[in-house]
Amino acid sequence: MQIERFVFNAYSTNCYVIYDQGEAVIVDPGDNSEKVLAFLEQEGLRAVAIVNTHGHCDHIFGNAWFKEKTGAPLCIHEDDAAFLVDSRLNLGTQVRLEVAVSEADRLLKDGDEIAVGSGSLQVIHTPGHTPGGICLYGHGILISGDTLFKSSVGRWDFPGSDEQALLKSLKRLTELPPGTKVYPGHGFSTTVARELELNPFLRSL
Repeated sequence: MQIERFVFNAYSTNCYVIYDQGEAVIVDPGDNSEKVLAFLEQEGLRAVAIVNTHGHCDHIFGNAWFKEKTGAPLCIHEDDAAFLVDSRLNLGTQVRLEVAVSEADRLLKDGDEIAVGSGSLQVIHTPGHTPGGICLYGHGILISGDTLFKSSVGRWDFPGSDEQALLKSLKRLTELPPGTKVYPGHGFSTTVARELELNPFLRSL
């Protein structure tokens, strides 16, 4: 399983293409991007799913566009489904970003599997930043959305955020193998081991 990173919009949101054996999952399309489509074509990949780690506008902006271009189903945790159709919840109203409405085709739950090629990614429900925030885990990688960053964690001062829920979610992530490579929703990749050692939010758990 391989991973390619793209960075979109004014918030430098990471979009990931995770791929294996001709299939790809697009995670957090923060913009309408011909670059991603060109990459899929270049690598001979068929998108089998579009996954949002949570429902904030900077992570879902390209949902409708990518659904139209690829025909792949849109997936989000059931507790963030309303964010896709409510600009107040997804913060589009607050930052004056109009997101094209695109409802989910699949509502995810903790423990669900998203198949890609010969492997799969496990859904880990990590509420706190949003009620339906998720991480994707498998094959030594963790797509952590806005739950865990290099040396930091997601904010908990937005509508629907919950500091105590976030701390519980982070605690769950600390139990993953230390060598797990972490790919966050913003910023650079890291490892669970590094964050256990240097991230002040994890060290205090």
